[in-house]
Amino acid sequence: MTTFQSTETHLTNSATTSSRSSILRWLPSLLWIVAAALLLVSISNPYWGMVLEAPQYPGGLEMRAFINHLTGDEDPRRDEVREIDGLNHYIGMRPLAEAAQLERAIALPSVLLMAGLLVLTAVLRNKWLARLTLAAALFPVIFLADLAFWLNHFGQNLDPYAPLSSAIQPFTPPILGEGVIGQFRTIARVETGWYLAVAASLCIVVAFAIYMIDQRRARTER
Repeated sequence: MTTFQSTETHLTNSATTSSRSSILRWLPSLLWIVAAALLLVSISNPYWGMVLEAPQYPGGLEMRAFINHLTGDEDPRRDEVREIDGLNHYIGMRPLAEAAQLERAIALPSVLLMAGLLVLTAVLRNKWLARLTLAAALFPVIFLADLAFWLNHFGQNLDPYAPLSSAIQPFTPPILGEGVIGQFRTIARVETGWYLAVAASLCIVVAFAIYMIDQRRARTER
């Protein structure tokens, strides 16, 4: 009787261990697929936004940055990006459309490529592909770093012959939080698309960590 109970307990423990191993093995694939889906959904959402407040603009002028284009607020009758460009012209700042032209051109293909890489990694579970996915995890950081570069570049390189060039000194608009430019107040924030990309990055990092743990466990059992 004791031998039977011992055998039954051993089989139960073995089944539990096998179940945990199976979950540990396939959880990274699920997380990689979720990350790919989050990146794809982020394409249709803004990553960053800014509101420009001034007395002559009740409610302010709003600008939203997607991965490959800029828009105003949700009212199609208001071209707020053009309005902001008009104001920037007087202080000597170049049109916003001239910023990050290369980045905007390759952004959509890059995100699609990253999503494809994640799905391929989920299917093949190749260690080199898994390591490559970590580059995709850096995307939200790269987006903000590139945005900060262009805001600084445009703000620090004003046209000295602009109508109001003598009234405004070179400046660096903040990518987050509040700032003051002459009589204008700016409020900048990250938007839904960026948060989705961050969630994708977390999925990628967790998937890679679990995958490496599973690989190390498999080598130990050999």
